[in-house]
Amino acid sequence: MLQPISWILALLLFVGTGVVRADERSDARDQVDFGIEVARRGLWKEAIYRWYRAIDLDPTYAAAWNNLAIALEQEGQLEEALEAYENALDLEPNHLGIEQNYDLFLEAYDRVNQNSR
Repeated sequence: MLQPISWILALLLFVGTGVVRADERSDARDQVDFGIEVARRGLWKEAIYRWYRAIDLDPTYAAAWNNLAIALEQEGQLEEALEAYENALDLEPNHLGIEQNYDLFLEAYDRVNQNSR
């Protein structure tokens, strides 16, 4: 059985880890928001950088994966876009927006692959 002080320290470590996690999500959200701003101005390479940065901070952030997929698709990096969409869907399989983006991507992706045969 843990001593009372040990139990409190263990709880503080657990809570401290949660705070870092919240900070990471907040920092990742800031990167995603900035990526959206620069993408609206057509600065896709900067947006891609920001969304990769968001994913580095929080690999479980489905919106960052989805946005990255859109940008990679825009830049013609279709294999990378496919992987990013699949990661987004793995994280949030019932997210209607991600599903719609993925379905539209697959239609174009299939056409490109058929034309290259």
